[in-house]
Amino acid sequence: MTRLPTRAGLSIPSPDPGAVAPPEPAVARLRHVHRAASDLKRGTPVLLDAAAPLVILPAEAAGSRGLAEFAALAAGPAVLLLAPTRAAAVLHRPVRQDLPAVALDLPDDLLAPDALRSLADPTLDQSRPALAEPGPALPAEADAALALAKIARLLPAMLAAPARPDAAALAARMELLTVAAAEIRAYPLAIAGSLRRVAEVPIPLEDAPDSRVVAFRAPDTGIEHLAILVGHPEAEAAPLVRIHSECFTGDLLGSLRCDCGPQLRGAIRRMAEAGSGVLLYLAQEGRGIGLVNKLRAYALQDRGLDTLDANRALGWEADERNFLIAATMLSELHIGAVRLLTNNPDKLAALSACGIDVRGRESHSFAPNGVNDRYLATKARRFGHLLD
Repeated sequence: MTRLPTRAGLSIPSPDPGAVAPPEPAVARLRHVHRAASDLKRGTPVLLDAAAPLVILPAEAAGSRGLAEFAALAAGPAVLLLAPTRAAAVLHRPVRQDLPAVALDLPDDLLAPDALRSLADPTLDQSRPALAEPGPALPAEADAALALAKIARLLPAMLAAPARPDAAALAARMELLTVAAAEIRAYPLAIAGSLRRVAEVPIPLEDAPDSRVVAFRAPDTGIEHLAILVGHPEAEAAPLVRIHSECFTGDLLGSLRCDCGPQLRGAIRRMAEAGSGVLLYLAQEGRGIGLVNKLRAYALQDRGLDTLDANRALGWEADERNFLIAATMLSELHIGAVRLLTNNPDKLAALSACGIDVRGRESHSFAPNGVNDRYLATKARRFGHLLD
C-alpha cells in the first residue's frame, strides 16, 4: 500500500483499489454522463458507446485540438447533427420536424472552429451560403448525441462520425471518455430518482419570517435544487405549492423582460398570508436551456422572434424542464397532494403524471410592465398560460 504525502508532512495510506466498493449503478450512470458533459464543454470529444459507436464533438466548443482528437477516433467522414428547426435555417428550406435530428455533410472549409460555431449559433454571423442538402442516413444514436449536448447546456449541434474499430482502446490511451448512449437516454429519470435532501436551515425572509430552506442534490452532481417552506406545509392536506425555475436576470437583477421576479416574491408573500406553502426553486434556468442559451434567445427576440420561436431557433424545444424533479422533492418532503400556484396548465399535467395529487390551481398572474407585454402575450397565446 502506498502512502500519500500531506502538507503537514504526515502521510495517510492510499486505499487499495480492489477494496473500494464500486458506486451504485444509478450513481455510476450519472457520473459517466456528467463527466462526458464536462468534457464536451471543454471542447474535448467523447466516444458514444452503442451498437454503432460514434465519436462526437460539440460544434460550438470545437477547437483545433478537439478536432484533431476527433479525427483520430473517426472511421469515416464527419456529419453535423442539428435539431430540425436549426437544420431548416442552415439549409434555407423546410425539413421534417418529427425527426430526432438532421445529419448534414460538411465541406472541408466548414470543418473549422469559427465555421462550426456559426452553424450552431444563429446569433453569430450567418452570411455563409446555405448547405445544399441533408447528408447521409441519420446515425442511430443521433438523439443521444444531441441529448448529451443539452445536458451540458450547449447548443444541440454536434459533429459526429462513426468510430474506428479500435476506438475504445485508443480513447483510453488518449484519456478520452466513453459514455453509453443508453445512460444518456436514462439521465432524466436517473437524475430525478436519485435526488436527496442534503441540508435544511431556518431562514427568515422579509415577507415570510417563518421560513426554512431545504437543499436537494443528486449524488455525484453539483446541481442543487431548493425548497422554501413557509410555515409547516407538510401538516396541510394539500398545501399551496409553487414550482419556480431559477431566473438570474429576473429573480436577482430585477429584469423587466419577464415576470419571474414578481412571481417569486409574490408567491412567498401569498404563502405567508395563507399560513404555509412550498416554493420549489429549480435549477432549470430559461425553461431548462440554461442561462447562456437564454441570453442567446433574448438576442433573437430582439431581432423579432418570440420566446417560443427563439428557443426553437437555437435547436431547443419550447420547454425543456424536467418536472419529475419537482415531484421527487415533494415526495421527499412527505407532500403528496398540492394546490398548485401557477398559470401554466402543463405544470398541472406534469405533476399529475408524476404521481402528485393536484387538487386545484391557484392563479398567479401579474400585470405587464411596459417591457414584458409581448412576453406575457406569448405565454398566453403560444404556451397556453391562463393569465386570468
